[in-house]
Amino acid sequence: MTSTPHAASRGKVAVLGAGSWGTAFSIVLADGGNDVTLWARREEVAAAINAERENADYLHGIQLPPTVSATHDIEKALHGADVVVLATPSQTLRDNLTTWAPFIEPDAVMVSLMKGVELGTLNRMSEVIHQVTDAGPERIAVISGPNLAKEIARREPAASVVACADEDVAKMLQARCHSPAFRPYTSVDVLGCELGGAYKNVVGLGVGMAVGLGFGDNTTASLITRGLAETARLAMKLGANPLTLMGLAGLGDLVATCSSPLSRNRSFGEKLGRGLTTDEIYASTRQVAEGAKSCSSLRALAEKSDCDAPVARYVDDVVAGRMTVTDMMDTILARDTKSEME
Repeated sequence: MTSTPHAASRGKVAVLGAGSWGTAFSIVLADGGNDVTLWARREEVAAAINAERENADYLHGIQLPPTVSATHDIEKALHGADVVVLATPSQTLRDNLTTWAPFIEPDAVMVSLMKGVELGTLNRMSEVIHQVTDAGPERIAVISGPNLAKEIARREPAASVVACADEDVAKMLQARCHSPAFRPYTSVDVLGCELGGAYKNVVGLGVGMAVGLGFGDNTTASLITRGLAETARLAMKLGANPLTLMGLAGLGDLVATCSSPLSRNRSFGEKLGRGLTTDEIYASTRQVAEGAKSCSSLRALAEKSDCDAPVARYVDDVVAGRMTVTDMMDTILARDTKSEME
């Protein structure tokens, strides 16, 4: 990876998805010198952003830069945008992108902020983008790392990874989102970045469950470490660079998700640990915990790859209501001991 930013060229970026991460990344892009159009699914959200200069539903109290505007009109959002950032829940991407694709500029680079694996197909988000748009790998990128949306929006120092199979495109995007508070690195390992981003959500759920049960740092540190090993096993089976999992898109993202109360996945897990059901948690929040949606697809992907994945397996069982959180912890502890690297 490289950390040297190139001179940014100002241009129009469309960010599709006005949730907390999409809105926060709009701030990053504006600070990087871009004109940003933020597409909101609900027309009233777009109107409120333009009138009040904040997205009160998701990032209350944080002012948006003047170069960020919002719209509910997808054609208007995409017109003239040479970079299109996709920031919707991962399980809705295929349907949304099928509708949006005709309005995307022919040479626009599409950037995934999503961290999930599609249910049923077991496709990563970059694969879904390719299938729907027929774009080549030089037009598909992902951004992943320890990026808690509220901290990014408050311009607290953070770093991330921009991954694209075409290194020149990764460097272009690096320049476009580099700002005083946000430092992007580049990588060509799209697979590793996507798996690290998706799997850490599942591990975050497991850590949250342990916290909800009242366990301390020894337990959570053990789960984080085992989760990282599990992620690396699967990533290597699928052909990713194992060093990616030791960097920002792997270990860095995992630590942030598992350690912070701002993490939606850890918070979801904590509620499960305190006895709430998955349906009760869904009913109580508008925010999407990607790990709760993707744990079954990651489990299936691991099984398809003949990769031992106890964390994904047991977290999926708890989320689906097939196992209690207490039984999950007991089962993990009762597993046969192996060498530390297995």
